[in-house]
This record gives sequence, C-alpha cells and structure tokens, in this order.
Amino acid sequence: MARRYDSRTTIFSPEGRLYQVEYAMEAIGHAGTCLGILANDGIVLAAERRNTSKLLDEVFASEKIYKLNDDMACSVAGITSDANVLTNELRVIAQRYMFQYGESIPCEQLVCWLCDIKQAYTQYGGKRPFGVSVLYMGWDKHYGFQLYQSDPSGNYGGWKATCIGNNSSAAVAILKQDYKEGEMTVAEALPLAIKVMSKTLDTTKLATEKLELATLTRKDNKTVISILPAPEVEVLIKKYEEEEAKAEAARKEKEKAEIGRAHV
Repeated sequence: MARRYDSRTTIFSPEGRLYQVEYAMEAIGHAGTCLGILANDGIVLAAERRNTSKLLDEVFASEKIYKLNDDMACSVAGITSDANVLTNELRVIAQRYMFQYGESIPCEQLVCWLCDIKQAYTQYGGKRPFGVSVLYMGWDKHYGFQLYQSDPSGNYGGWKATCIGNNSSAAVAILKQDYKEGEMTVAEALPLAIKVMSKTLDTTKLATEKLELATLTRKDNKTVISILPAPEVEVLIKKYEEEEAKAEAARKEKEKAEIGRAHV
C-alpha cells in the first residue's frame, strides 16, 4: 500500500500518513547516537562519532556538536550535509535577532523558527524533508537551562533527558531509570552520559575517538559552552570502567555466596 503514496511528500495515504516524513525519521534511527541531559547547574550533550579514520585530517574541533550563538549549541543525528544547512540557518536566525534586539534570542523561539522551516519542507511539492533530528541545549533569562529536540516533521519538545539516533529507545530506558529529576548536577550527568553511551553504542569498548562530550554552564553571568578535550573524556571512561568492574566483582561474589548457601 505504501508504494502508491510515498512518491511525494505532499500525498497523504488513506490511513492519513505521510510516508516520506516517516522514512526521514527512519533514517535518523540508523544515525549516530546523540543524547542530552538537563542538570540543575547546566546541560550535557554527548554524541557518537562515526568517522574515526586515522587518515582523517582533524581540521574541525567538533564533528557532531555545533555552537549556534553565545547561549546555545546543538547536536545532530542524520544526514550531515542536511545538518550543515540547518545549523547555518540557526546561526543566521540567532544573529539576525541579536542585531535587531541587542540580546540573545530565547531558546524556544530559535527552535520554533527552525521547525517552521522544517515543516514547510513536508508541505510543498518538489522538496524533501531534512533527514536530521536536532538536540538543542541553551540558556536564556526567561527559563534558564533548556533542552529541546526537533525531528524532520517540524515537531519539537522540551526534555529533561533524551536521546536520538541509533539505539535511542534503549538509551531512553536507561535514562528513565537513572535520571534524578531536580537533583542532578553536571558532574553527575557526565558519568551518566558515559554509562548510556557505553551501553548503547555498537562497540565492545568505549573509546575517546568515538565520543564527543559538551557542557553548557553559567559562570560570572555568562554562558560557557565547552567541548571536553580527549584526555578529560578518557578519565571519565576509565572511571566508569573501574566502577563497572567493581560492580561486576561484587555481583559475582554475591552469586558465589548464594550458591554456597544453597549447597549447605
């Protein structure tokens, strides 16, 4: 049935579905994982790097996390070329607002304006939806720290913790279990991000070249967006692995004790 109704983005199927938009969302499901965690004193973004070739020239400090203005950054999952177009558009919107009003654009307003553009690409003929989901982290004077997610349909929502990309449902399940609302600090959110990425990435061992971490905090009434250097990420990974090893050893000891009691 889908074959007759998926040739154009503007055609509804008899069930009321837009197949091309659904296919765009499916493409994101196979993209590199990105997650965001909102804490009391800041926000953490973590992203999976797919291009880890040793021959790659590291001209750019970041591949998956983009700074939009002084108070906002975003991470993308999906087609990178589409993401470059959208991040450039986000920067233009933010600078236009700054030029016009002399202050940073409110976070939700920036997200909303971009989502209007994304929605237009699902409604007019001859265009295709952007194959990109975006996680935005930001701060504004109205609502403080904020985390948003938008998808190819133009929908967006605010989140306390969420994940997009490959294995996102497994990551969200871990976040539901381990996220402590109203209690988390950035220092606690970073190890949680490492834990989630470790359990959801399709690798046996987490490595610094596969992971990108960024934090957004406030210092001296200014927003500080920093992408963590490789040595800091390495320290976090080692700490997580040590804790996992201790937990595994404790579990084995408990099992041995239970088996011993059963034999008695």
